[in-house]
Amino acid sequence: MTAFTVALVLIVATAGLLQWRRPAWYWLTFGVTLATLRVLIRYGSVMDACGLTVPPSRWRLALARMTNRPVPESRSPRILRLRPTRTGLVLRLKLQPGQDAFDIAAASDRMRHSFSMYGVTCREVRSGVVEVRMTGYDVLKRVQMPAKVDDRPMRVPVALREDGSVHYRDYRAIPHALTLGATESGKSVYQRNLVAGLAAMDVALVGIDCKQGVELFPLARRFSALADNPDTAAELLDALVARMEDVYQLIRAEQRITSAVPDAEIAADIWDLPDHLRPTPVVVLVDEVAELALSTKKNDPRRDRIIKALVRLAQLGRAAGIYLEICGQRFGSELGDGITMLRAQLTGRTAHRVNDEASAKMAFGDISPDAVLAAIQIPAETRGIAIAGDSTGGWHRIRAPHTSLRQAVNICNRHADRTPDLPELAPFRPALSGTPTAEAPLSKAAATTA
Repeated sequence: MTAFTVALVLIVATAGLLQWRRPAWYWLTFGVTLATLRVLIRYGSVMDACGLTVPPSRWRLALARMTNRPVPESRSPRILRLRPTRTGLVLRLKLQPGQDAFDIAAASDRMRHSFSMYGVTCREVRSGVVEVRMTGYDVLKRVQMPAKVDDRPMRVPVALREDGSVHYRDYRAIPHALTLGATESGKSVYQRNLVAGLAAMDVALVGIDCKQGVELFPLARRFSALADNPDTAAELLDALVARMEDVYQLIRAEQRITSAVPDAEIAADIWDLPDHLRPTPVVVLVDEVAELALSTKKNDPRRDRIIKALVRLAQLGRAAGIYLEICGQRFGSELGDGITMLRAQLTGRTAHRVNDEASAKMAFGDISPDAVLAAIQIPAETRGIAIAGDSTGGWHRIRAPHTSLRQAVNICNRHADRTPDLPELAPFRPALSGTPTAEAPLSKAAATTA
């Protein structure tokens, strides 16, 4: 009995220590089993307390009266599947007649308390079927990306969502995006993760960093073109517009619209072209858009030229394989004419911590009021937390894993051989001194011990 008591105390102490210091390890060892038992045991009473049950049908009541049986109980949504994950549980429910997915979403906070979980979110899979994702701990406190992600062309796993799933930046689904955030809010880390994910793909990276290149020029070995001032940026954007027009001519020549050609083989963008003819897709990263849009002159030809080129690329660049990533601290009408037209073309929206409500409305005011409220509630001490949404109105709380500048530089140097040489962008290719050396250590301590 003494040995059993000692073993039990050690197990409880280990579980408590893991829950405090390593919540992910605690979940995988103890938490997932306890949470599954809680859900299965409490499910009926929790659904009844949350008002997610329906009374028995008339034919069941009539059958009970005819057979002199007790009145049947109210019915809860039926559990189709209960699947444990590395961060929580996924519960798939079949709704009863008369129920709606909104009923489950409205009761998500009450289910979180009743099942003793950290967070509960839900989405409708199909008509009558709802997926409830429960997280067992704060997955955004210490972001750990899963080892296996969904690898597809032009799809980058860039952050982790609060429900434990991976947040992807899918350029073929959402070609252009806007990223907002105050100073020290985590925009640079988000951008480094994006560049690090794109570095291993067959894509041309084009950067515009008018802060004298302090953010993007350290990653220059993986960039096909870089600009560090508005004058060079204007010329670079004109070159991209010219490339876009040439790509459209190529697509037009290869459309082959005849009665003998199947519909699936008619080309409408670069992804419909054969592999040997497909131009290299281009991702344009603008680090601080205000440096391009602001001007001391009332009618600045250079500024109008830049905004016009950006608007044209946002409106027409998708089919030509040119995608925009616009970053800034603010993105409103105070930046001048054409800005709101450009913002309307940026489908993807990501907002880190902002200094005022107006900045959050610039990102989500025309999409979702709930996302605006969530963006202004991000605390200053949680750098990297962001709200990601799109034009459909859906939004998620995300956080990118911390990637230092040295780590991003090492990744770009490792994949420097993938940097394509585009003739249109050759004048803007960054000048590199010497050849890439071996990966540098991530800290001075590592260099000392090496």
